[in-house]
Amino acid sequence: MHLNKNTTTPGLSAILDGLLSADVEFILVGGLAAIIQGSPITTLDVDIVHDRSVNNISKLYDFLKSVNAIYRRPDDKIIEPQKDELSGMGHTLLSTNLGKLDILAFIEEHKTYEDLCNHTIEIDFRGHALRVLDIKTLVEMKRNSNNPKDKQRLSIFEETLRQIQSD
Repeated sequence: MHLNKNTTTPGLSAILDGLLSADVEFILVGGLAAIIQGSPITTLDVDIVHDRSVNNISKLYDFLKSVNAIYRRPDDKIIEPQKDELSGMGHTLLSTNLGKLDILAFIEEHKTYEDLCNHTIEIDFRGHALRVLDIKTLVEMKRNSNNPKDKQRLSIFEETLRQIQSD
């Protein structure tokens, strides 16, 4: 599958391009993964589940430093992410000079990078192979979610899946 360059906003595209150019191993999940597969929704951030190996954490951390990443906070306190935080099982919600980036150790049902690898599609993005969580898996996970935003989007994701399966 080839990604239309007009599918994402410039900042979100730049985040993806930066991560891929830095050779970071990750899977694109969330709203942007659904958009890339045809869901007519909007999103303001990039959500990824990353490989938490030592080598990959180093690449990811270097990328975050290059885009001036800081934690998104309700106050004005500026806190930069620390390298060791990226290897834990938490979520790192950041603002960068390119846009918002959510780095997730896992998604629904505590599924990690390793758990999700067999549920991805590859998209050609600016000469890189972008791994995206497939819409079928997104639908399955959102069906079991208690998040109101997920419940709201579920019917849209299901319709996108039906359209893909009928092609």
